[in-house]
Amino acid sequence: MLKCDMLVDSTQIKETILKLKNEENYNILLDVTIVDYLKYPDVTPSRFAVVYILRDKTFKKQISVKSYIDDATLTVDSLTSLYKSANWAEREAYDQYGINFNGHPNLKRLLNHHQFVGHPLRKDYEITKGQICTETEDLMDEMDPLLVQKGYTPEEINDLMLLNVGPSHPASHGTIRNFVAMEGETISACVTEIGYLHRGFEKSCENHTYSQVIPYTDRLNYCSAILNNIGYSKAVEEMLKIDITQRAKSIRVIIGELSRIIDHLVCNAANMVDLGGLTNFWYLFAPRDTAYDLLSKLTGARLTNTYTRIGGLEFDLYDGFADDLENVLKEVEKACSDALSLIAHNKIFHDRTQDVGVIESDFALSAGISGVNLRATGIPHDLRKDKPYYGYENYDFDIVVGSHGDVYDRMMCRFEEMVQSTKIIRQAMKELPDGPINVDAPGVLLPSKKDVYGNIEGLMNQFKLTFEGIKVPKGEYYSSTEAGNGELGFFIVSDGDGKPYKVKCRPPCFYSLGAYSNIVEGGMLADAVVTMASMNFIAGEFDR
Repeated sequence: MLKCDMLVDSTQIKETILKLKNEENYNILLDVTIVDYLKYPDVTPSRFAVVYILRDKTFKKQISVKSYIDDATLTVDSLTSLYKSANWAEREAYDQYGINFNGHPNLKRLLNHHQFVGHPLRKDYEITKGQICTETEDLMDEMDPLLVQKGYTPEEINDLMLLNVGPSHPASHGTIRNFVAMEGETISACVTEIGYLHRGFEKSCENHTYSQVIPYTDRLNYCSAILNNIGYSKAVEEMLKIDITQRAKSIRVIIGELSRIIDHLVCNAANMVDLGGLTNFWYLFAPRDTAYDLLSKLTGARLTNTYTRIGGLEFDLYDGFADDLENVLKEVEKACSDALSLIAHNKIFHDRTQDVGVIESDFALSAGISGVNLRATGIPHDLRKDKPYYGYENYDFDIVVGSHGDVYDRMMCRFEEMVQSTKIIRQAMKELPDGPINVDAPGVLLPSKKDVYGNIEGLMNQFKLTFEGIKVPKGEYYSSTEAGNGELGFFIVSDGDGKPYKVKCRPPCFYSLGAYSNIVEGGMLADAVVTMASMNFIAGEFDR
C-alpha cells in the first residue's frame, strides 16, 4: 500500500519537522495539504490529517510527514517560523478545509473570496454549491499591520499613496491584485491577493475518473499544457506501477521539451513588452505560433492539448513530424539569436534588468521557489537531473544557472534553457525507438474501436473504463516533474475506486508568487512590473 513516510502526533509536528530540518537538512517545505477522511472506506484515528512534503538541501531525499488532527480543536502548530513557504500553504489549507494553524501571522482565506461560507474541499461540501462575491475586500486588515511592523507611525501611513496594481491590468500578467503602499515611486509594502481564476480544480478531480482529470490539467499552466498532462499521468502510472513503453517515454520528452520552449518564449516575449522592446516580442512569438501549428497537427488542439493518456499517449507521431519539428527548432534558434542581438549590448535593457528583483538563494529555498526562478539564484536544481525520469539521465544537456537571481538572470536562463531543450529534442528524435505508444493493460487503456464493436470483452471493458474509471490501488502518493515554471507536483489519495479520493496539485508559481511581495518591497513600481513578468506567474496554475 502506498503511504506517507512518517506518522507523528499532532502535538509533535513542529518539533519533529524542526528536528528534520536541523539534523537531516530538510530545508525545503514543498507542500502542505489536508486529507478529509469523512468518506474514506477505512477507519482513521480522526477525520482530518495534515500532510507535509519535505526535501533535503541535496535535492536527493524526500519525506512526507503526516499527522491526524484532533477533531475537537482542528488545530495544529504553524510552520511559518521555519519555512516561508508555509505561509500561503497553510492559508490555503485553512481556506479549503477549515484547519487552524496556531501561530500563523495572517490566517485568512486565500483562494476563495472573503464572503465565502464553509470550506469547499471538505467531503460534506457539495460541488454544486457555488457562492458569489458581491464586494471587493480593501485589504487594509493586512496592509495596516504590515506597515506598523515596518516601523511606520499612523501619521506616516496617512501620507503614503495606496495603489491597486491589477487584477485587471496588463502589467499583472493575469488576474493578480497587488495592493501597494508607496512613497513616491518606491514600494513601502505590498499585499498580494489571488483567487480571481480559482475554479475548484481539486474538487473537480474528486468528481471525475482518473482519465477525465487530464483535460483539467491543461488549464493549469496553459502556456505549456502538455507538461501538466505528463506530470499528472506520470503520478497515476506510478501508483499503478505501470512502466510506459520506451517510445511513449521518448515522445513525452520531445513534446514536453517543445512545450517548455513555448513557455519560455511566451515569458520572455511578454517581459520584453513590459520593458518597451516590442520588436523582441514579435521575434519570439513567431516560432511559438509555428510550434502551435505542429501541436495542432499532432494532437488536434493548439493550446489545451490533452495529449497524454494514463499508460501512454493519444496519438503517435504523424508522417512528416520530424521535418516539421526541425523547422520549428530552427525558427526558435533564429528568433532567440535575433532577440538577443537587440538586447545583448543595450544599456537600457541592462539598467532595467540587472540588480532588479533580486532573489537570494536561501530565501528562494525557504519560500519553496523552484524552476528557473531558483536556478537563476545559482542553485543547480532540476528534477530532470536530480530525480531523472523518462531517461533524462541519458541525454546530454546542462542545467542553466544564474549568479545574482535578478530579472536579467531569469531572462537569460530561459533563453539558454531553450537551447538546451532543442539539444534534448534532437537527441530524442535521433534515438526514437519503434514500438507501441501505449501499454498493454486492458484495465487501464480503452480498447480499440475494432474490439469494442467486434467482441463482448472489448465492449464490456470500454463500458467499465468509461463509467467506472481505472481502479487505482488504495494509498497516498506524491509525484513531481520539472514543468515550465518549476516543480509541478501531484499528491493523490486513492480509496481503490475509479475516481481519485483526493488530488492536491503543487503549482510551482504559487510559491513564487507567495514570495513576490517580499521581493519587490523597497524597489520601484516600474521594477515590480518587470520582476513579475520575469517570474512568469500563470493565473490558471496558482489559482487552480
